Amino acid sequence: MIMEVRHYFWLSTAAAVLTITLKGIAWWLTGSMGLLSDALESFVNLAAALFALTMITIAQSPPDAEHPLGHSKAEYFSSGAEGLMIFVAAAAIIWAAVQRLFAPQPLESVGLGLAFSTASSVINLAVAQIMRRAAVRFRSIALEGGSRHLMTDVWTSAGVIAGVLVVALTGQLWLDAVIAIAVGLHILVEGWRLIHASADGLMDAALPAETVAQIETSLQQHTGHGVRFANLRTRRAGAQSFVYVNVLVPPFWTIVQTHDLLDEIERDIHRIVPDSQVLTHPEPDRRA
Repeated sequence: MIMEVRHYFWLSTAAAVLTITLKGIAWWLTGSMGLLSDALESFVNLAAALFALTMITIAQSPPDAEHPLGHSKAEYFSSGAEGLMIFVAAAAIIWAAVQRLFAPQPLESVGLGLAFSTASSVINLAVAQIMRRAAVRFRSIALEGGSRHLMTDVWTSAGVIAGVLVVALTGQLWLDAVIAIAVGLHILVEGWRLIHASADGLMDAALPAETVAQIETSLQQHTGHGVRFANLRTRRAGAQSFVYVNVLVPPFWTIVQTHDLLDEIERDIHRIVPDSQVLTHPEPDRRA
């Protein structure tokens, strides 16, 4: 799986290089601060894709003596780092835009510049959709973060293109700087979301509520003949999910009976959460 996931980040890297080129040409042609802010965000996309390649490689490494549960949490460093890089890009965009706000400059070759910018947005949209589907398939937080960031870039570019058109049509040059500032504030929000998701993962956030509800329903199917369940816990680490549950059985049950029940419970949970690690702990039910 590791090679397949890495292919998507090579795709993202190639797309970032191409969009940087196209957006850079758009800015050079027009002199628009809004288009410059859009190009700066693509530099973040490139840095994030390269960093994600490294983290994905680490995350997919097999368990070892020092990390017996694997290295899957490395993906959260990728998502968190991408959020931090978005913060840096946003700060640079806002700083440059404020300077331009007090010294507006006329725009040139707007039509041709926007054509290059639109082409870059189409590329980002296609790659974002491909990565989103891959994130679901591989349950990868890094792919999900990359997809969300690219979609943010798409919407940002759409806003910038519309704004530059308004500037060209109305002649209100100060709007170009305002658009750039709005872009900076918008991507700050997305950066915060990525950092928050990364922190949740590093702090062992539980599986989604609907998944936990499915697990609870599955457990209820085994509550006959004096069997009870306690202390159900779940967590997610990158693409890896963990489910823990105590299984209380009648004290007169044999080891074979208990073992067969645990196997059945684990199979049911694996159907709900594929590729998860399920740890069932049997205990004698003193109330039985």
